[in-house]
Amino acid sequence: MELGSAVAVVTGAGRGIGRAIALEYASHGAKVAVASRTAAQVHGVAGEIADAGGTALGIPTDVTDEASVSGMVDRVEDELGSIDILFNCAGAQNAIGPVQDCAPRDWLSDITVNLYGVFLCSHMVLPRMLERNRGYVINMIGGGTTSPVAHASAYGSSKAAVMRFTETMAEELAGTEVRVFAMSPGLVRTEMVRHIVESPAGQRWYAERVNAMLDQGMDVPPTFAAEMAVQLVSGRLDALVGRAVRTDRDTAAELAQRADQIVANDERVLRMIAYPST
Repeated sequence: MELGSAVAVVTGAGRGIGRAIALEYASHGAKVAVASRTAAQVHGVAGEIADAGGTALGIPTDVTDEASVSGMVDRVEDELGSIDILFNCAGAQNAIGPVQDCAPRDWLSDITVNLYGVFLCSHMVLPRMLERNRGYVINMIGGGTTSPVAHASAYGSSKAAVMRFTETMAEELAGTEVRVFAMSPGLVRTEMVRHIVESPAGQRWYAERVNAMLDQGMDVPPTFAAEMAVQLVSGRLDALVGRAVRTDRDTAAELAQRADQIVANDERVLRMIAYPST
């Protein structure tokens, strides 16, 4: 895909990783719809893109609300053109602590934003992509996807589900020119991470672990995810459709070189270890 003629929708683009991805797509010439709940943030990012000579549309959007997502998609196609890229980056982590201590409202909210939001945006965009038989959908995963993370049951469960959802979409889209991938950004110093280490629950259950990782320099700049977001829609990694990439460890060149081996070994997907026959 030539980004210079593409239209990209990035959810959660008002700040953090989503903002970095929106700016990166725009720097390559894409017209970008900046979608997030906070109007000031989306208009601010759209303004940054416009000030740099790009084309952007800031649309306050609640990815958990059907009417909001539908209206956003309609407006993008009316004002920017046919959607070529959907990056599902909106996320939340408010349920922090043991299962018995988490507020049910917070737990459900995390699942709704992280999983249902990805479904809803994909549900609205895919018919249009399939009608044109082209497009890319990228879903953000993260901690807890492939291994348990204590005190983050909602976040981890939702992200594991997003990975399986990505694989399922890939199976359903086989034989079309619509591609879907998952991306793990690593530990990025976002507002979500700040909340994790500064909130009362985060201070009690999470802060020591996360701060230790930050002190060891294990955090990743948001630009890594932005650069990989460009590579995933370039066509060079299409053989890895339905699979996950990690921006803190992977390079596009290495992934492209190992693509056949990754597919043959069934790597970068969710698989349950079979129970022993005995």
